[in-house]
Formats: sequence, C-alpha cells, structure tokens
Amino acid sequence: MLNKIVIEEKEKSKAYEKLESIAPLENFYYKEVLESEGKIFKSEKYKITAIKKEDVKKYIKEYLQTIGNLMGIEINAEIREEDGVINVGIVTDNSPILIGKEGKNIDALQLLLRQSVSNQVGTRIKINIDASDYKLKKQKRLEREIKNIACEVLKSRVAAKLDPMNSYDRRIVHSIVSTFDNLETESSGESPNRYVTIKYKEN
Repeated sequence: MLNKIVIEEKEKSKAYEKLESIAPLENFYYKEVLESEGKIFKSEKYKITAIKKEDVKKYIKEYLQTIGNLMGIEINAEIREEDGVINVGIVTDNSPILIGKEGKNIDALQLLLRQSVSNQVGTRIKINIDASDYKLKKQKRLEREIKNIACEVLKSRVAAKLDPMNSYDRRIVHSIVSTFDNLETESSGESPNRYVTIKYKEN
C-alpha cells in the first residue's frame, strides 16, 4: 500500500500551502475534492489526497519484481517521468516471454500496472512499459510503413484501408498523415476491429 497524505482545509489555497510545506507540488500525484457537509447550514472544505512520486516509482518496481518472480524471470525497471507520463523501461533476462506474441504479454502487463497504480493513487496515471525497446522498434516500423502507404495514396489517389489497430497506433497514423497535403484519415468500426482509412482529398 502507498502512503497517502490527506489534507483538509476550508480554503483551497491553504490546503495547497500545507501540501507545499511538505515538498514542492511537482513531487506529488494528487487529487483535489470539494466536499460539502450539513443540510441547512452547509460548510465546504477542500480535501487533497497526495502521494509522493518517488513512492509510486518504488511501488512500480516492486510490483514488476513480484510479477517477474511469478513468471520465473528477473525484472528490473528503469523509470522516468516525462510530461506527466511514467515511462518504464524493463531490463529482463527473458524478453521474449515478457513481450509475448505480438506484444500481447507486455500490453497486458501495462494494463494491469496502470490499474493497480491508479487504484492506489486514486486518479488515472498514464504509464507506458517497454522491454528491449520492443515498442519503440515497432513504432518506427509502423511509421515507415504509413509514410510509404501515404505516398502511394498520393500517387494513385486510391484510398488505402489499413488493418485494425489499437488506439495508440491509430493516433500515430493520424499524426503522420496530417503532415501530408491532400491526404486525410478516417477511423471506422468498433474495437478491437477499429481501423483507419487513408484517403486522397482535393484542395
């Protein structure tokens, strides 16, 4: 369990002042709630629940080590935070098992970790996991493929329907195609079969 800091004050500014007296705000993940009490004479108070980021990082490392023990492999995690996202680079003695076929194991592990951390912190935290740069290499391959397809659509003016993708890969497609003049994208279908079509458009 993560150690939570709970602060209650009638004024919002005082609540944050008390939290900042412990450490700068950027050192915490926190959630603010305005609570009301009483039916006739209502009183309000600001409640802040905060957890130190260092404690969250320690929790992630311990969580992954526990998973590794259950799988019979050694897992070490290198963690860095960037733009509010926790990026976890995993070093392991058996990457193929951890990654799984088409990355299914590591995607499942990422989902479980996100849910566990979010439940502990009380708010949603974006966490990305990669092992042996598997996802990074996969993204680079996808980017090259989409650029090639986009160039073909520009030449032929014939729309290209892509294979079903997860939301993250679809965002990559939309982002890349948006850099091309005379091209547009359209998402269709329902998950997990949602796909993107790259289309030619006249100016």
